[in-house]
Amino acid sequence: MDLGKIMRKTAEAAGIEYIEPEKYEFEERNYEPEELAGYIDHTLLKPEASEEDVGRICDQAAEHSFASVCVNPSYTAFVAGRLKGTGVRTCCVIGFPFGTHTPKAKAAETEGAVADGADEVDMVINIGNVKNRDWRAAYEDIRAVVEAAKEKALVKVIIETALLTDEEKVGICTIARLAGADFVKTSTGYSSGGATAEDVELMRRTVGAGMGVKASGGIRTYGDAVRMLNAGASRLGCSAGVAIVTAQK
Repeated sequence: MDLGKIMRKTAEAAGIEYIEPEKYEFEERNYEPEELAGYIDHTLLKPEASEEDVGRICDQAAEHSFASVCVNPSYTAFVAGRLKGTGVRTCCVIGFPFGTHTPKAKAAETEGAVADGADEVDMVINIGNVKNRDWRAAYEDIRAVVEAAKEKALVKVIIETALLTDEEKVGICTIARLAGADFVKTSTGYSSGGATAEDVELMRRTVGAGMGVKASGGIRTYGDAVRMLNAGASRLGCSAGVAIVTAQK
């Protein structure tokens, strides 16, 4: 697969200027379990989650110095308050879990999340745009959230890898990068599959060194986490963060 050709054709189809990604140097290394904490978005997205449940993961995140706590938008203000002064960031999902909201709705949801204290937002793409090869619509969908975040919150773009071909993954990662997003992310955890090392590596090769890659979905062990990082991930979305950082190698 010619990544460069796909990336350039995708940008052309979207009517946007193509810029080459910065080359990424892969490096395989070992990690101590506690080293993984700073990569983890401690996640609770179950619709039945209570305030007590969310408070518990906030306290765990603070104890272990995780990167962020990721929740549904209704808990954003609660999480921001609970985490104040801990150094752990507040993250919430946008257009979750299917991404079929309009760009205007996603933008409004993003503005509300930022006002409630979100430091990061994880938006779900409209997968239909990718299947339709409507790269302009895909760009405008992501760009609406980037503009609504107004550089006050990082934007991660969930592409739902399990539903895409490799060529489609390259296309939408290219669109996300050129739209100004900060990360691409594998999965919602609510589809037919989660993160794989192969997908993470493909995403990293596509976006290069200048953008983050978040692996999410099915990361339950220390070994899972290390495989994703060595494949090119720079953030891990998981609900098993405590087990991962307290594991025996």
